[in-house]
Amino acid sequence: MKVLLAVDGSECSGKAVEEVASRPWKKGTKLKIFSVATSRYPVWFVDPAFAVLAAHMTEVHEHHKILDKLVEDVKESISETEHGKELEIETEVVDGYPKEEIVREAKDWDADLIVIGSHGYGNFKRFLLGSVAQAVVAHAPCSVEVYREKGQQ
Repeated sequence: MKVLLAVDGSECSGKAVEEVASRPWKKGTKLKIFSVATSRYPVWFVDPAFAVLAAHMTEVHEHHKILDKLVEDVKESISETEHGKELEIETEVVDGYPKEEIVREAKDWDADLIVIGSHGYGNFKRFLLGSVAQAVVAHAPCSVEVYREKGQQ
């Protein structure tokens, strides 16, 4: 079995990590801890003007470095658990847009399951930012488990 665990460092992502770490997995299960570095600015905000584009690229590069550390920390914490010792774990951080890259990676890696957290944004924020979890569920080539913190709407 191949499990793609999408992480972003948020509390809801942490819930997904906890669930994966606590579950007994069949020996030989492969886990890819995956994250996507992106700008905090929506696509339509990035102006072709060099200054804005340069700032965008610098921000993505810094985000990538932070996520590299995050996925390594998650790998270490899962591999130290009783059930994590049974997993073949790898990590990857790519640049792009999470909605697209998570689905692309699931297809390219031939994942059997995607595990992801949901921020639980309200209607207005979800309209502005979009829901990564919702997009992944709608377009994934495999099963998807979505975790969120208790009490989220």
